[in-house]
Amino acid sequence: MDDQFYMMLAIKEAKQAQSMGEVPVGAVIVDEAKKVIGHGYNAPISTSDPTCHAEITAIRMAAQRRKNYRLPGTTLYVTIEPCIMCMGAIIHSRIKRVVFGASDPKWGAVCSLYRIADDHRLNHTPEVVSGVCEEQTRNLMKHFFTSKRSR
Repeated sequence: MDDQFYMMLAIKEAKQAQSMGEVPVGAVIVDEAKKVIGHGYNAPISTSDPTCHAEITAIRMAAQRRKNYRLPGTTLYVTIEPCIMCMGAIIHSRIKRVVFGASDPKWGAVCSLYRIADDHRLNHTPEVVSGVCEEQTRNLMKHFFTSKRSR
């Protein structure tokens, strides 16, 4: 799989969130045939829904398309390291691989604050790849928060 190609699709999703004034996080889910079966971007503010993270939206779409709450064999591409809530959904949905861009030192639950994917007490441990398009994803976040602070 071309991780950079799919991460660029996730970055497009993140830019959609940014255009709405949301934190620019985007996600896509790709199946074994390399077809995008889910995508999403952060929208908790505009939807008044604290669970409306990019990963959750993409997981919901993929599950609906598969007509199954389990998504084995899939890869989730997300611009920023998933939070605790999103890692819980990733594990429950049995996503095989998680690929993310930049780490999140304030909320990250893959390697920054917590290492949920490494906890073998859980019944599923996804493979994790980090740092794909890291500079681009980090800059999206950096510019977003810099512009917020300057207003």
